[in-house]
Amino acid sequence: MSITLINPDGLPQAGSHHQMSVATGSRLIFLAGQVAWNADGDLVGRGDLARQVEQCYLNVAAALAEAGATFDDVAKLTVYLVDWTPEKMPLLAEGIASATAKLGITTTPPLTGLGVAALADVSLLAEVEAIAVVDR
Repeated sequence: MSITLINPDGLPQAGSHHQMSVATGSRLIFLAGQVAWNADGDLVGRGDLARQVEQCYLNVAAALAEAGATFDDVAKLTVYLVDWTPEKMPLLAEGIASATAKLGITTTPPLTGLGVAALADVSLLAEVEAIAVVDR
C-alpha cells in the first residue's frame, strides 16, 4: 500500500477519519469532485444528504477503479456540503458508513469538509473529490 494513515499524538482523534496520510507512490491521481449522479446522469437521493454522500463515494470508487486504484490509495478527500450546519453531521456519517459498507472498505483517509452555498446544480447537496497515490 502506498498510503499510511496516521493519527498523530497531540491532535484530537477524529472518529470518522485519520488526521494525516503519508504517501509513497509513484503515480498521483487527482479526481474531480463527484456528485450524486449515477452512470445514466440521473440524480440519486433528491433532498437526501446521506444518500447523496453515499452516491458520491460510490462514484469516487468507480473512478478510482478505472485508474487501477482503490480507496486504500486515497491520500485525501474533500467533501463539499451545501448549507452545512453541525446538525447535519449524522447524515454525513450515515452516507459515508453506507457507502463504505457497500464497498467493503474500512479506509478512513484525511477528510476536509467544507460548507458551500451551492454546487453545479440546485438539487446537489454534496460533492466529494479525492487525491490518490499508487505504485502501479
